[in-house]
Amino acid sequence: MNDIKKCFFTVAIIVASVPLARAASAPQSGTIVSEQSVNCGSKGGHKKSLDLLCQEYVVHAASTDYHVRQQKPGNQTLVPVNSQVQFYLDKDKMKFKIDGKSYEYVVVSEAAVATGSNGSGGL
Repeated sequence: MNDIKKCFFTVAIIVASVPLARAASAPQSGTIVSEQSVNCGSKGGHKKSLDLLCQEYVVHAASTDYHVRQQKPGNQTLVPVNSQVQFYLDKDKMKFKIDGKSYEYVVVSEAAVATGSNGSGGL
């Protein structure tokens, strides 16, 4: 029974250390390929509620497309599409600079970049 506890404890430590390894990621290169406004909450009461919009960007990297969203609806600074960025991933956040200004966004989804040159999507 004691060996099972040791094994479980070891596995728990390994699993807990995986996010730490991702937090210390190396810089990656990417391009902001699109921007859209998405609903990110509402403000006000039930009778007079106002939908809040946030900017969501797609950052295209070598093997992954990241969908990132601004953290607070009040920050309305638009990042130019087709901007080249060097970014860092820190847990669920993406950090990068453009023209000396720092940006930090929440990663809301990731998708593998499609491979293949025929564009048929398979078969």
